[in-house]
Amino acid sequence: MAARSIASLTLSFGLVSIPVKLYSATESSNTVRFHLLARDGSRLRQQYVSEKDQAVVQRSEMVKGYEFEKDRFVLFTQDELKALEESSSPAIEILSFIPARSVDPLFYDKAYLLAPDKRGAKPYALLAEAMRRSDRCALARWAWKAKQYVVQVRPTEDGLVLQQLLYAEEVRSLKDLAIEAVDVSQGELQLALQLIEHISTDHYDPAQYVDEEKKRILAAIDEKIAGRQVVASVPDEARGSAQVIDLVEALRASLAGKPASTKAPKIETQSPIATRERKAARRAPATTKATEAAAPTRERARARK
Repeated sequence: MAARSIASLTLSFGLVSIPVKLYSATESSNTVRFHLLARDGSRLRQQYVSEKDQAVVQRSEMVKGYEFEKDRFVLFTQDELKALEESSSPAIEILSFIPARSVDPLFYDKAYLLAPDKRGAKPYALLAEAMRRSDRCALARWAWKAKQYVVQVRPTEDGLVLQQLLYAEEVRSLKDLAIEAVDVSQGELQLALQLIEHISTDHYDPAQYVDEEKKRILAAIDEKIAGRQVVASVPDEARGSAQVIDLVEALRASLAGKPASTKAPKIETQSPIATRERKAARRAPATTKATEAAAPTRERARARK
């Protein structure tokens, strides 16, 4: 399915204005969602109850308030809150250009993709190439959905990425954790550098990594649909242990490629059935024949993989 833009904007620097389209860079639709139900399977409805008389309060009767002291509020009407909101603007105003790697990723918030809109291809390509050649990115101001953001616009090989940035007050500092300063020996440092070199790669390939938790949950859902009991995985005790280890020996063992001394037993789970098959299984009556009929389908699905 082709990507759909969520807004038409203007990226401006100096007297140059570039019409662009905004696209979400991430997708959360693949998240496995569970619904809260009663034990009989009926859906539940959320309600707000007054602490004073335990009466149910309808949304039309609700107001918002700011607690300035314990249990003391100032109330705001919807019109007053609306007046306080930042008006959304189609303009992304570039304020300055800074070195490409000068923004700590800790300040990164939501990312968007920018593509040229009509008559914007040439200035878009020019800006992207100029930032690549200068090894710089742009800091800009952008008002979106009733909030003003500081954003980073950075070039990639394929185009421009708009990255919302968190404000300084929204990001915690490691300095606040009072981490103990510990000296390391030259020998320890050398072994650590060798280990880093031993397991280094030149690029990050996101396709190499899969959501193992999601696969496990979908496999458990398939087991439930098929009428079988779900078996909990055995916890990895070694992962949660607080053993004192010899740092140098651990580094040497890692370089030698020695396996860990303890391993949790593996529990094999079936690969997740396609979404269509899960929905079909939900509609089918929970009988032995239906369960037996679903088995060849799963075997064919695994064979295709």
